[in-house]
Amino acid sequence: MKRRQLLQASAGLLGSLAVGGQRAVAQTAPSPGGSLEFTPQSLQLTWLHHSCVLFEGEGKRFLVNPFRPAGCTAGYPAPSVNADLVLLSSRLLDEGALDVVPGNPRVLFQPGDYFIDGIRVQGVRMPRGPRFGLNVGWRWRMAGIDIVHLGGAALPIGREQSILLSRPDLLLVPVGGGPKNYDPAGAKAAVEALQPKLVIPTMYRTAAAEESQCELQPLEEFLRLFPAAAAQPALSNPLLLSAQALPSQGIAILFFEE
Repeated sequence: MKRRQLLQASAGLLGSLAVGGQRAVAQTAPSPGGSLEFTPQSLQLTWLHHSCVLFEGEGKRFLVNPFRPAGCTAGYPAPSVNADLVLLSSRLLDEGALDVVPGNPRVLFQPGDYFIDGIRVQGVRMPRGPRFGLNVGWRWRMAGIDIVHLGGAALPIGREQSILLSRPDLLLVPVGGGPKNYDPAGAKAAVEALQPKLVIPTMYRTAAAEESQCELQPLEEFLRLFPAAAAQPALSNPLLLSAQALPSQGIAILFFEE
């Protein structure tokens, strides 16, 4: 996929595509001065590469899966950002590197049911085989958006995962395959099992890994499994999402081009 300069120079709701006659997803892009109109009703999402994302809303900052630059993440900058809470899918260095995170945030890395400053956070057990052990999928609600981050999930969605993780507003799912993540077909099956409104793919091969030994597949392999109208690139990073702008039917895919 060719890189495109997608930052827009106008504010407002941009980037609509038709999915079954409905708007795919409306994004708020930066204003000409580069600022974002961040309100209590908005979820600000900052893509920090691989499966690392910073979520900001309701006065909270949740960071998921900080990594150490190596292997498939060798070309990315370390996600050194402040957070109130850090969620780890595992203690592997590409999704559980606490040494890159400044300060002393609270950290969750085990399955369980937690309440963090009034927000319920669920950690769901997702085995992925003896070599890489346990993966934890995370679910919480922020700024009116129900979020599920599957971390490095690899095995099909079972009954327990389906009960605990189904029908979120926003699903982040690994799509690049390799030894410990969903391949594109497995990711598509997970999407179909969980039925989110909006999907953000994670853990795919980019130019950052071209000089390393990286078994991930490129993003295109996942996107081609869906109708072309279902996917659109993110218009900015960070971007703002609101519950009201999510698709009312069908599944939309929002992706970040590296």
